[in-house]
Amino acid sequence: MTDYAEEQRNELEAIESIYPDSFTVLSDEPTGFTITVASDAAEDGENVEATLKFTYVERYPDEPPLWEIYAQENLEDGDVSEVLTLLQQQAEENLGMVMIFTLVTAVQEKLNEIVDLKKNRQEEEKRQKELEAEEAEKVLFQGTVVTIENFLAWKAVFELDMMELRRKRQKEEEQAGKPKLTGKQLFETDHNLDTSDIQFLEDVVFSLIRPNIRCIPDVHLLRRRHG
Repeated sequence: MTDYAEEQRNELEAIESIYPDSFTVLSDEPTGFTITVASDAAEDGENVEATLKFTYVERYPDEPPLWEIYAQENLEDGDVSEVLTLLQQQAEENLGMVMIFTLVTAVQEKLNEIVDLKKNRQEEEKRQKELEAEEAEKVLFQGTVVTIENFLAWKAVFELDMMELRRKRQKEEEQAGKPKLTGKQLFETDHNLDTSDIQFLEDVVFSLIRPNIRCIPDVHLLRRRHG
C-alpha cells in the first residue's frame, strides 16, 4: 500500500533544497506551497515570472496536485492559459510519480519560450515600422503613380486653371488701360496659349513613360509657368 504522506514529505524536503530562495510553505493541512520561477534575463532586462501554488491532495502522486498561478509578472492572458494547459498535460503524463520538479521545470522552459517569442515579435514590429517608413518616403519622393483615370482628372483641373488665369490676365489688362484685343488677336493669343499648353502636356506625358518618372506635375508649378 502506498504511503502517500511519506512520499509527499520526502518530495517537499527535496523541493525545498532545490528552490531554497523561491519556495514558501503556505499551509500544512492540506500541504500547500508556492515556488517562484522566472525566465532567463532578456537582453533588454525584461523577463517574465510566475509564482506557482501547489496543494497536495490525499492520494498524490496517484492523483495530480491542485495548482494555480498565484502571482505573475509580464505574462499576458494568453501566456497564462498556455502555462495552465502545460501543467495539465505534464501532470497527466506523470501520474503515479512525484512530479512537482517536473512541472516547475516545464514552466521554466515555457517562460523562456515566451520571452523569445516576445523578442521576435518586437523585432518583427520594428522591421515592419521601418518598411512602412521607407514606403512612405518612396511615395513622398515619387509622387502619385499615374493612371489614365487620375491623369484625366488632373488634366481637367489643369484646363480649368488655365481658363481662370486667362480671364484674370484679361481683366488685369483691361484695368491697366490696355486696348481691348480684337476677336482675331484674342483668337491668336488663345491659340498660342493652347499650343504651348498642349506641347507642355505632351512633354509631361512623354516624361511619364521614362523609367523612374511616375509623378503627376503640380498644377501650382504650371500656374507659375503661365503666370
